[in-house]
Amino acid sequence: MERLSRAAIFAIVGVILFIIVIIKSSVVVEAGQAGVLFRPFSDGIDTENTYGEGFHIIAPWNDMIIYPVRQLSISDKMRVLSVNGLEVSVDGTVWYQPEYDKLPFLHKEKGRNYESEILAPAISAAARSVVGRYTPEQLYSSKRDVIQAEILDEVRKELKTQYVQVNRVLVEDVTLPTKIKEAIERKLRQEQESLEYEFRLAKATKEAERQKIDAEGKAVANKILSASLTDKILTEKGIEATLRLAESPNSKVVVVGSGDSGLPIILGNQ
Repeated sequence: MERLSRAAIFAIVGVILFIIVIIKSSVVVEAGQAGVLFRPFSDGIDTENTYGEGFHIIAPWNDMIIYPVRQLSISDKMRVLSVNGLEVSVDGTVWYQPEYDKLPFLHKEKGRNYESEILAPAISAAARSVVGRYTPEQLYSSKRDVIQAEILDEVRKELKTQYVQVNRVLVEDVTLPTKIKEAIERKLRQEQESLEYEFRLAKATKEAERQKIDAEGKAVANKILSASLTDKILTEKGIEATLRLAESPNSKVVVVGSGDSGLPIILGNQ
């Protein structure tokens, strides 16, 4: 009976150990993640393989380090200097993700804190380099898309050999000192008013030119018409007009002599 009890105890212990080994040996990599295998009794990090999503069995003494490999983002507010030495504040967001096939090297050389170790400093350096090329006016108005593209290029250069892929840089806001911002807005308003005045002036000038051309055209036409009208033509036109008036059913015509031009004089017209 005692032997049976000992056997039962050993069996139970064995089952428990087996369960522990199974639990320790099984690893589930969730969606959007990847694993790096660490072998403490062998060659350390397995740099040949990146372990994808799913269920994996590993030796109990090994360790699987899990990393998110889907697109991530990091936002920061940086104080940087413009080309003329004025301090501006830039709010930006960078979208990035680890290079999947290079994940073991990222863990081996940079570690879990690679965002703060290499990504954030690269973003800061790129922002300072790019913003330092522009004046506050350019930063405030028309250069944001260009700045975003240039910061992206700079960050990619910095991280080219760091096993991190940068997908996009978004500059959300550029904050200038209050006095500088007010001066820029005042200048922009003045420029807009100047452009509006120039537009109205150009429009008025074109209208004056149009009226001048129209008047000159009418004057030429009248001159040609006056030169073409003779006394005979005028008399003929007068006779035609008199006949049309006389034929009107609403008229009563009484001809008394003739006028100075030889045309009849019509009286009693109703």
